[in-house]
Amino acid sequence: MARRPYQDRGALHQASDEIVTALDDAALDEALAGHPRIGERSESAWSRQEQAGAAAADTDMHAQLAAANAEYERRFGHVYLVCATGKSAAELLELCRARLDNSPDVERGVVREELAKINRLRLDKLVVVE
Repeated sequence: MARRPYQDRGALHQASDEIVTALDDAALDEALAGHPRIGERSESAWSRQEQAGAAAADTDMHAQLAAANAEYERRFGHVYLVCATGKSAAELLELCRARLDNSPDVERGVVREELAKINRLRLDKLVVVE
């Protein structure tokens, strides 16, 4: 808010990205705590929309996603965060499994990138274009 007005969406996205990059570990953990697990029903309309690919999955795929979420949380200590928009349940599962091989430091960087993507999408929903 303090940086307003933004010249265009690009400037808004850049400011958002800078803020995500500057988050300390406690603030990043707080941001992650506000996101539902991939494949679980959410009260947030935006999360439901973003995870539409996971919602359409069959029972077996939901079980695989739940297992991958649990393994990810055991490994990294926080929810598996991914920009799920436009991705199928199979893609989300594959991404999660691939990221399990990351070191904690590398994964923190990936999480920041994914959070930045989610923020950009959500900011675009809020910005009125004249």
